[in-house]
Amino acid sequence: MTEISKKDISVWWALTPLCVMITSMILTIVAFQGEPHLPLIIGTGTAALVAWKQGYSWKEIEEMMFRGIRLALPAIIIIMLVGLTIGAWIGGGIVATMIYYGLKIISPSIFLVTITIICAIVALTVGSSWATMGTIGVAGMGIGMGMGIPAPIVAGAVISGSYFGDKMSPLSDTTNLASGLTNTDLFVHIKHMLYTTVPSLIIALLVFTYIGRDFGKDAIENERITQTILDMQANFVMSPYLLLIPLLVIVLVMFKVPAVPAIATGIVMGFFSQIFVQGDDPSYALQVLQNGYTIDTSNEMVAELFNRGGLMSMMYTVSMTIVAMTFGGIMEYSGMLKAMMDQLLKFIKSTGNLIASTLGAAFLTNATCSEQYISIVVPSRMFATVYKKKGLHSKNLSRSLEDGGTLTSVFIPWNTCGVFIYTTLEVHAFSYAPYAILNFTVPIIALIYAYTGFTITKIEKTDRSQQTTLIRKKSM
Repeated sequence: MTEISKKDISVWWALTPLCVMITSMILTIVAFQGEPHLPLIIGTGTAALVAWKQGYSWKEIEEMMFRGIRLALPAIIIIMLVGLTIGAWIGGGIVATMIYYGLKIISPSIFLVTITIICAIVALTVGSSWATMGTIGVAGMGIGMGMGIPAPIVAGAVISGSYFGDKMSPLSDTTNLASGLTNTDLFVHIKHMLYTTVPSLIIALLVFTYIGRDFGKDAIENERITQTILDMQANFVMSPYLLLIPLLVIVLVMFKVPAVPAIATGIVMGFFSQIFVQGDDPSYALQVLQNGYTIDTSNEMVAELFNRGGLMSMMYTVSMTIVAMTFGGIMEYSGMLKAMMDQLLKFIKSTGNLIASTLGAAFLTNATCSEQYISIVVPSRMFATVYKKKGLHSKNLSRSLEDGGTLTSVFIPWNTCGVFIYTTLEVHAFSYAPYAILNFTVPIIALIYAYTGFTITKIEKTDRSQQTTLIRKKSM
């Protein structure tokens, strides 16, 4: 690995790539209805020019980009596996079976609450919001839309549940990343996050209970459910035994099988289900894995639900992730993000302002570097010393990184999380944003705690409690 020399960059030079990227992003997306890839490439090129102007060699600039991409490789693998899973589970009739029994069993009035809780449990078990949204979330979209619930509302419930489970899971990559970078015990970190996430989940469930109270009363909605079931029966063989496949994946993860082989097992099982249960040719089953499933139906909603999946459907997200990480890599390893953070730190006087700045910095990094990993990595390095100087326990920092970084990533359309959700659930970030209730209430609650001091732990208090515990143990 090439060693990158450290150079001081002024905040004005550091802001140049950021301003260029944001300006081109606004013009491309808002004015020309384009995609976010090119603005990020323009931003990457500008960042490379600034780094070169400041004395970095091209080899060093390349290494910055490669380091950024390396950070995202685990996420890229999950993205590709999710695309294969969606194709295999749709082709194998697993998604149709989940939708079928969901429409039969779940009442429309409690569906939003139910899918939120289910996604929370699954994400808590598998440790991945993306894997949850790409499997249970896809089925949930089908059930909800079949009941006549607007797609953005269903997506908001799926996202809220998935991100709650992801944050609380000891298997989650972002949870481990935040605790590891701040030298916080993993379970101390998770326990401290309960103070912001549990109240937010309760609020989300209450709101979804209120929203869902009127669904299912309309005769037109009941007719839509009946027609959806009939169309699925005409195209798929549905059996309760197919539900054993997603259950198997969950059980494997519960028994400490890593996420990648567990998800791969589900893909293989879905592939064989398409051949032996649905009766499709192996050649078509392979094509579904590659390019996704296609269904011939006049029902537009059913077509929208099942014409998706496959490895190639995720290449948009994969390319977006790579481009975002090249930009983020240069911005971080050249010191440009540090230059901006250092200016921000000059205005921090109180504990409330420090935590608010951490939340804001994580969100800003999400918006500018388009990747939730960088929104955890960069602020953790910039703020760690400040938290120590103010006598704050590291768990305050680790929680703030997740509250401001992990959860807010879904609101940025060009962030890899926003792009993934759009690719998987087919709902734009601006549409589901008002209904991703957990994701925006957590930062609000975190801000309230920051300025009231509630749950903000000082190092001295923690040390005293640890010493007391040790004395008690010795006396026993």
